[in-house]
Amino acid sequence: MKHLRRVLIAMALTITGLATAQNKQVKDSTNAEKLDEVLVKAVRVDAKSPITHSNLSKEEIAKRNLGQDIPMLLNFLPSVVTTSDAGAGIGYTGIRVRGVSSQSTNVTINGIPYTDAESLGTFWVNLGDFSSSVENLQLQRGVGTSTNGSGAFGASINILTDAVSREASGEVSNSFGSFNSRKHTVKFSTGLMGADAERSRGIEIAGRLSNIESDGYVDRASSSLKSYFLQGSYVDDNTLIKAVTFGGNNVTYQSWFGIDATMLRENRTFNPAGAYEDENGNQQFYDNEVDDYRQDHYQLHWNERYNNNWSTNVGLNYTYGRGFFEQFREDDDFSTYGFDPLVVDGQSVEETDLVRRRWLDNDYYVINASANYKNNEIDLIFGTSISHYDGDHFGEVIWARSASQSNIRDRYYDGNGKKNDLSVFSKATYKWNDRVQLYGDLQVRNVNYETSGINSNLTEFLVDENYTFFNPKAGVTYEYNDNNDLYVSYARANREPNRNDFESDPNVRPEQLNDFELGWRHKKGNLSFNVNSYLMLYNEQLVLSGELNDVGAPLRTNSGESYRLGLEIEAVVPVTSQLTLQPNLAISSNKNRETVRSFDGELQNLGSTDIAFSPNLVAANAVVYQPLKNLQISLLSKFVGEQFMSNTEAQSSKLASYFTNDINLVYTLKPKSTFDTVVFTALVNNIFDQKFVSNGYYFTFDDDFSNPGNIATVEGAGFYPQAGINFLTGVTFSF
Repeated sequence: MKHLRRVLIAMALTITGLATAQNKQVKDSTNAEKLDEVLVKAVRVDAKSPITHSNLSKEEIAKRNLGQDIPMLLNFLPSVVTTSDAGAGIGYTGIRVRGVSSQSTNVTINGIPYTDAESLGTFWVNLGDFSSSVENLQLQRGVGTSTNGSGAFGASINILTDAVSREASGEVSNSFGSFNSRKHTVKFSTGLMGADAERSRGIEIAGRLSNIESDGYVDRASSSLKSYFLQGSYVDDNTLIKAVTFGGNNVTYQSWFGIDATMLRENRTFNPAGAYEDENGNQQFYDNEVDDYRQDHYQLHWNERYNNNWSTNVGLNYTYGRGFFEQFREDDDFSTYGFDPLVVDGQSVEETDLVRRRWLDNDYYVINASANYKNNEIDLIFGTSISHYDGDHFGEVIWARSASQSNIRDRYYDGNGKKNDLSVFSKATYKWNDRVQLYGDLQVRNVNYETSGINSNLTEFLVDENYTFFNPKAGVTYEYNDNNDLYVSYARANREPNRNDFESDPNVRPEQLNDFELGWRHKKGNLSFNVNSYLMLYNEQLVLSGELNDVGAPLRTNSGESYRLGLEIEAVVPVTSQLTLQPNLAISSNKNRETVRSFDGELQNLGSTDIAFSPNLVAANAVVYQPLKNLQISLLSKFVGEQFMSNTEAQSSKLASYFTNDINLVYTLKPKSTFDTVVFTALVNNIFDQKFVSNGYYFTFDDDFSNPGNIATVEGAGFYPQAGINFLTGVTFSF
């Protein structure tokens, strides 16, 4: 509570300071669009920076925005692999970049960390239809630039929400598709009220309401995603103030169990979640085996430009998340819940059918502050970020056939996690001469993580770790001519373990990365291509083990020394005035230098092995054909090479390669009255009906009871099948 009070006081002082700064503003010609970019300048890079990155604009996102989650919209960027638990891109989805798990990918929204502070994961399902409120998005591959509130590691995704609109507008969008999928969206903007032809001073209010529903490709893998976005902005020549709130509620039927190889062949849509046998021995499924989670975000941003050289940005954030997942459990042991045995008719009862809920209730506070100095030679930004996370973890048994001593609302486990994160950074771009640009970036980050209480295993879970990380970065960009530039960079990054890492291994160590990048960028007219190579040297990389915990979260383990070596190519090639090709290719080698395992009771040194979930080849292409001014047809292709789900290269853990193709059509009408535009969009996914698997899990256990005196290692694997041919189609009315 002391920390919370400090945070609130700091917020109040910051607001007071900003009000004072507002009274001292210097008039200038800076417009709202440029000030918008200041929101994320601390976490973004520009086209000439020696950082490997790709951008997606609002217009590019809109072409495929028919209800699928943000990872699906990023699927065709270089080195990106996406997956969906429900099989159709709605609900729980995931993304890996260069084979790096989501726990090592940093996500920010308007410069505010969105990545969960405790799990280090990103739950896109809590951002239903958020793509409808995104102005632009940047994906940085590798370490990237310093970020507010967290250390960039394997990749960074930086999201900027809708810019201020000068003109009033409205939008109604509806889409429908396979698996009873549908999306309904209403958007509005008042435009800049009070503005005139000479000045842009005014207030804008904009908002969105959305509802997404889908049954999912997998049986019962339904999603019900309700979300909102509301933004109020004040704009002056030198001032931009934004108050933003967004959030929503997701209810998704669980589909993280996966299926084994036999079921994959015989009934690939089967979902074992919620299965039980009734009194007659018939298989039934519990109807409320769901995740039910609500998350609300409140942000305040104040950007001030004082003159042609100086500007500042302050961002405040409060996030409130709460919810549970509910499960029917058949014949669970009393000891799992701390229940005492019962004696019924002289018989001891120590098992029962029950329904349980596991809850997460958390608060997250962030203060970001940065200042920017810029002249013709140097662009310097320095700042700090302070965050505090407080999350309660507890479980309830809401029904039991035999409840023992349990009472309603009793918590059979109750624990807490707190995390404080303080970072300071300074980075600069210096124009050495007309051709050479130098980049430097220094970040110091201190992280304290504490837990208390007991976990779901009814064991005491106590962590008290403090980390101080120094993350330097440096690079050079050489502009050979107006069309070509070369860049080289080095970055050091450190990242702390997450809660699951500590639960599975109390001695887990933070991971370190040295990232070397070398690239060539070419642009001439409409032709552009980027070529870059990278070497990522890890120490104690927290790689995916292939296993899941008892709530479906992927487990990780320290791998000692490892590396990722790769080449990435992306291009935009205009063939004719109507036809454009947009290919990209990523070739990589991803290796643990030494892997030791226990198998059949003996230690085996496997030597160098492939890192789990790291395909050596990922490629994509878009063939974009525009036969008419208002009609665009795109063929979108994606290839992902084979990959192992284990770090031991176990054959039973191998995921086969897959090649999918989608067709995307966009047709725009501009009626003379009523609507400004009417846009018809259609997306046919997997047009050749490929049966593929994008994700799964692998596990082993030692059998020392079937044959007493001998140990036999038993292997198992689960798979998440993705949908065959399916479609989404929609229409958007803008006015």
